[in-house]
Amino acid sequence: MKLIVAVVRPEKLGDVLEALFRAEIRGLTVSGVQGHGGEMEQVETYRGVTVKMELHDKVRLEIGVSETFVQNTVEAILSSARTGEVGDGKVFVLPVEKVYRIRSGEQDEEAVTPQDPSLAQMLAQLEGVR
Repeated sequence: MKLIVAVVRPEKLGDVLEALFRAEIRGLTVSGVQGHGGEMEQVETYRGVTVKMELHDKVRLEIGVSETFVQNTVEAILSSARTGEVGDGKVFVLPVEKVYRIRSGEQDEEAVTPQDPSLAQMLAQLEGVR
């Protein structure tokens, strides 16, 4: 299991979400963040004080996936977030030790794998038949 953390330009969020949907990646968290990478710094005067404005608005996505979804997820983000300009962002792939789905108590692979509600109902019915 992996946690994929991506920091991208806010204007690319729609493209990234669409690419993830097309890659059948479900379940993610999106946060507005500020940061600084290789962008050129801006110097502004605020109330008579010269200030270097080094932080830029970004969007952070966090996506927990099983090993089989890692490459598709990364490729979807890279292809949809890229403008070719400095400041496009980063993608980090981190190991995950343990995951729990709060609703059902499922753990690890079962907890990060998307569930089709109709499939879950069918499996529950099959369990009742045994």
